[in-house]
Amino acid sequence: MDQTGQKPTGSEQTDSVDVVTIPGIHRRFLDTFFSPAKMTAYLTAEPRWVTALFLGVALTGLQVSLIPSEIWESLLRQQSLAQGGSPFPMPAWLMDSWGILTATVAAFFVLVFAVVGAGLLSVIFAFILGDEGSYRQYLAVTAHALFIPALVGLLITPLRIATQDPQLTLNLGSFFSFLPSGYWLGVLTAMDLTQIWSSLVIAQGAHSIDRRRSFRSAAVILLGMMFGMALLAGRFMPT
Repeated sequence: MDQTGQKPTGSEQTDSVDVVTIPGIHRRFLDTFFSPAKMTAYLTAEPRWVTALFLGVALTGLQVSLIPSEIWESLLRQQSLAQGGSPFPMPAWLMDSWGILTATVAAFFVLVFAVVGAGLLSVIFAFILGDEGSYRQYLAVTAHALFIPALVGLLITPLRIATQDPQLTLNLGSFFSFLPSGYWLGVLTAMDLTQIWSSLVIAQGAHSIDRRRSFRSAAVILLGMMFGMALLAGRFMPT
């Protein structure tokens, strides 16, 4: 209220409108890419996550389902030969349902990743580091951050089909192709650029949830964790 005891209206309540009036999913989708600070401020005030989570899961399943089963079969054959095994033809019934099967599996893993990942964020920031914030807030931010790899992955699906590589990603290794094949190139290849982008959005979310936590420190923590996982994954990346 103002000094006269009346509630502010119009431009006088800009801050309260920005916080309380949560936009629709389409607006939050765009803000995730172009205005993450505004998006995370919305979610801090009202942590909506259901629609965002299932939209991200659906986009992930769609991008996988668009890849022809023949490409997956070729990949499995190459992997089997590389490991010294003998490839076997996929049954016709499996080929026919391959798109639905892979889409379901991919969607399930993304769903589990978001739910578990939000729990891990809660443990790290709220429990270990003593920040404010609830599990729902971290889940809401994580769900919206899924838009980035989900949409970018959908956009590069034609490139995956053209190159016959369904596992193609935009990663740091693409910028260091001059490096000899080996462990460190594998580490860089494991660092997906869309995941880095998503981590920065989540870092902004951690800052919005608790202003005492700076964006920079949150980004260092999340990117450090990502780099640590890449160090492990680099041992298993094909070179």
